[in-house]
Amino acid sequence: MYVRTSTRKTSDGRAVRYLQLAHNEWDPAEQRSRTKVLYSFGRADDLDRAGIGRLVDALSRLLDPAAPTPAGASGGLELTEARPHGGVHVLDALWRRLGIDTAMQARLTGRRLGDRVERILFALVANRALAPSSKLAATAWITHDVHIDGLPEIGDDACYRAMDWLLQAEPALAEEVFHATAHLLNLEVDLLFFDTTSTYFQTEDADEPVARDAHGRVTDDTQPAGQAGTAGFRSFGKSKDHRDDLPQVIVGMAVTRDGIPVRCWSWPGNTADSALIRQVKTDIQAWRLARVVWVADRGFASAANRRFLQQGDGHYILGEKLRGGTPAADAALSRQGRYRTVRDNLQVKEVRLDTDLADDRFVICYNPAEAQRDADRRTRHIAALTELIDDTDRLPRTRRDELAGVISTKPHLKRYLRRTPGGLLRIDAAAIATETNLDGKYLLRTSDPTLSTEDIALGYKQLLEVERGWRTMKQVIDLRPVYHRKEDRIRAHVTLCWLALLLIRIAETTTGQTWPTIRDNLQRLHAVTYTGPAGTFRQTTTLTKTQRDLLTALGVEPPKKILDLATRA
Repeated sequence: MYVRTSTRKTSDGRAVRYLQLAHNEWDPAEQRSRTKVLYSFGRADDLDRAGIGRLVDALSRLLDPAAPTPAGASGGLELTEARPHGGVHVLDALWRRLGIDTAMQARLTGRRLGDRVERILFALVANRALAPSSKLAATAWITHDVHIDGLPEIGDDACYRAMDWLLQAEPALAEEVFHATAHLLNLEVDLLFFDTTSTYFQTEDADEPVARDAHGRVTDDTQPAGQAGTAGFRSFGKSKDHRDDLPQVIVGMAVTRDGIPVRCWSWPGNTADSALIRQVKTDIQAWRLARVVWVADRGFASAANRRFLQQGDGHYILGEKLRGGTPAADAALSRQGRYRTVRDNLQVKEVRLDTDLADDRFVICYNPAEAQRDADRRTRHIAALTELIDDTDRLPRTRRDELAGVISTKPHLKRYLRRTPGGLLRIDAAAIATETNLDGKYLLRTSDPTLSTEDIALGYKQLLEVERGWRTMKQVIDLRPVYHRKEDRIRAHVTLCWLALLLIRIAETTTGQTWPTIRDNLQRLHAVTYTGPAGTFRQTTTLTKTQRDLLTALGVEPPKKILDLATRA
C-alpha cells in the first residue's frame, strides 16, 4: 500500500491535489496490474491530520516494538532545510487584504506575462521589507532562502519584465491601493503631508540630457519640452544627503496623518522642489478625494504654490522662513501677543497680517525645550568663532581675508561674523540678538479658516511622519544603493520601496510595534523541509506566544502546518 496523489483543476483554473490510500492488484483477465483506492484522504491542503495521526497510532500498536523501523517510517526522515517564513506569511496576508494581488491580476488578464508577475512583484516587495538586496541577489533569496506561496523559484529576467510592467500600471494601481487602504484602516485623509528627498548613485557620470515635460517625464524630441527642458534622470543637483559630488534623483512622497504613504514619485536629480507639489496635487486630485489640507515645509511656500493648492476648495499649512528678512516673518514677529500652551513643549500665538491672499492666517509656534537647545548651540558656535578670530587684529589684511573666507564656508559661524570698515573681524552682536529672538520658534501659514491654532500647530508637527518614512526607506528598506542605471528600472525600484513601506506602516500602525521588532519575531517562524523514502513535505514550526500575539493583532491567520507535500511515485 502507498499514498497516491492525483491532481484536478477547478473551474477557475487552479490545480488541486488529492491524497488517497491505494494498492495495486493483479488483474488475471487483463494480464496487468490495476490500482485500487482503499481510502480517500481528500484535498492535500485540507487534510484531517488529527485523524491520520490516530490511524498511524493504531497501526503502530500492531507492530513489534523490538522490530526494526520499516523503510518509509518516520525514522527514515531527514531534515534537509529550514527557511524563515513568518515575515513573508504576514506580508502576503496584508498584500492580499489590500487587494493588491487582485488589482494586478485584473490588469494582467489577457497579457502574455501571466499571473506569475503578481507573485514576482510581491516577492520583490517582501525582499525590500525583510532582506533588501539587488534584484539579482533577490532571485537567489526567493529561490533558496524563503518559502513564497506560488513562487518556488525565479530568474532575474522575469524580475525585470515584472518591474517594467509595474511602472506602466503604477498610476491606476496606486489609486486602487489607496482606496483599499483607506477603507481597511478607516484613514482620515483630511491632511496630506508632502516632502521630498534625494538618493545618489555611486558613479561619476550623470545621464545624457533628454527632452522632458513639466513633470519630468521623457517626451518625444519633436514635441516642446515644457518647463523642465532637457535633463538626464541621474543628474547633479542639491543633495539632501550632502553628496553634491554624485548624480542623484529626487523622490517625493505623500503621507496621511497616520503615517501611511499613499503614493511616491520620482524626478530628475536637478529638479527644484518648489513646483513639485503642484504635480502631486494634480495627480491625487484625480482620486476624487474630499476636502484636503496639504501640509509641507517652507520649501514649497511660494505664492504660485499657495494659489494652486487653494484650487478646488483645497487648503494648506505651510512653513514660512523666519530668517532672511521676509516681510511676512518680520511682520509676524513684530506683533505683540501672548502665547497659549497646547502641549508641554509647544506654545502658539496667532497673528493677522495683510497678505496677497486675504484668507491667510499666521501662527507662531514656540518650543521652550528647543529654544534652550538653540541657545546652547549658539553659545558653542560663538565660542568657536571667538577662538578663531581672537588676536587676528595683529595679522596682515590678506591673512584676515583668508580666515574670513574659511569662516564663510561654515554657515553656523558665518552668521555671527562681522567685518569692520577697516577689515577687522568681530562678533556680530546684532546677529546674536536677532537669533536669540528666533530661538525655538517657527512660523506657519494656513489658508484654512476653520482650523484652530492648536490643530494648525499639531498638524504641521505631523510632517515628521514623512521624515520617519524617509528614514525607514533609507535605513530599513534600503532605497540606496540603487543597482540600476536605466530610468524606468530606477522608477520601478522606487515604486517597490513604496509598496514595502506601505505594508510596513500598516503592520506598525496595527500592532503599535516597530517593524524591526515585528520582523525579527516573525522571521523566527520557519518552514522546515523533511525528505524520506516516501517523499518530501514542508511544515511550519510551532508558533511562540509572541508570534501568535502578533498574528492576532494583525488579524492574520496562522500559516498552515503542512505547506507542501510531494510523495514518491
